[in-house]
Amino acid sequence: MRLTRYTDYSLRVLIHLALHEERLCSIGEIARAYDVSHNHLMKVVNALAHDGFIETVRGRAGGMRLARPADEITVGEVVRRTEEGFQLADCSGCALSPACGLTGVLAQGMQAMMAVFDTYRISDLLSDREAMKRLINRQSPLGVGMD
Repeated sequence: MRLTRYTDYSLRVLIHLALHEERLCSIGEIARAYDVSHNHLMKVVNALAHDGFIETVRGRAGGMRLARPADEITVGEVVRRTEEGFQLADCSGCALSPACGLTGVLAQGMQAMMAVFDTYRISDLLSDREAMKRLINRQSPLGVGMD
């Protein structure tokens, strides 16, 4: 299985907000930090807010922050909310599917992967906060507003 760009961006937004939990962050800041589309991130942020992962604050001094502590958000929870299908292969059109063992093996593999994702929280992904902040600052033009 390959996670979609949407899930990738969702996790990046949550990681970024967890790295900067002391302040509000903007979509523009995150787009620059990861060199991704501002418009695409707007969709991701709206969905993360709708799903209760982040809070948004409107206005001139607005931005966003995590709605819950980073140690209360599991990677598995995010993946389940951002991915649509969890079938590793589409066996529905295969003549062998009623008698084939592959379907069960693939389902078991997916369950195992999600079980691993459920053991990790966003806070677990921040193994070296200072190094991560330095790396993000290198990506941002002038490193402005990124610490």
